[in-house]
Amino acid sequence: MWSEVRNLRDAIDVGTPPREGPPVSLRVDGVAVTVPAGSSIMLAAAHAGRSIPKLCATDLLEPYGSCRVCLVEIEGRQGYPASCTTVVAEGMEVRTRTPTVSRLRRNVLQLYLSDFPPGEIPGGWSELHEVLKAEEVNSHPYGAGENHFDAPVDASNPYFLFDPSKCIVCSRCVRACQEVQGTFALTISGRGFASKVAAGQDQSFFESECVSCGACVQACPSHALVEKSLFEGDYTRAESNQT
Repeated sequence: MWSEVRNLRDAIDVGTPPREGPPVSLRVDGVAVTVPAGSSIMLAAAHAGRSIPKLCATDLLEPYGSCRVCLVEIEGRQGYPASCTTVVAEGMEVRTRTPTVSRLRRNVLQLYLSDFPPGEIPGGWSELHEVLKAEEVNSHPYGAGENHFDAPVDASNPYFLFDPSKCIVCSRCVRACQEVQGTFALTISGRGFASKVAAGQDQSFFESECVSCGACVQACPSHALVEKSLFEGDYTRAESNQT
């Protein structure tokens, strides 16, 4: 169903919604590409065959720019902007995989892993795991610290569960609930380390305004929100011997 909504060939998620406008020509990693004005660099890169890693971005939702995995270099500009929220410009020269960009991208992913259950890293099949595999990141250099590993699982909904220990607070579920379903049942509450996805007035999913449409589950890149039917018996987190 979601591939039909996107109207994409081969069900490829180009990261941000398509735009309509006059043609804009640019180069991505030396590949010439032309896209409508208002398009993101991420979308242009996808059309140029230069896929950029992403976690908070999807072409079903408006760009958000929170995960910082999709950063790029733009010739003549300072810094490393998020490709999902940066709009193309005529003659732009974009580089998606320089040594600096790759190093910064790995650093960001390692930070995510520092608060992700170690036992859930091997063998995962979520978008996050695919990005980790593509960027060759499977561990982090940080010692033990505050984490959400013991956060209780919300299995109150009959169709899906929410494991906050695997949530990367990318807001894709919240945005899908708002932009796709229009229910506004989810929010991000708290700030900094205390930030979390909250259903309703910090209720269980079953007690909240959630209508079980599944938009949040489809949008989640880390399987923090996941269908119960994928598991035999009760859901349990993978154990790990990591200290």
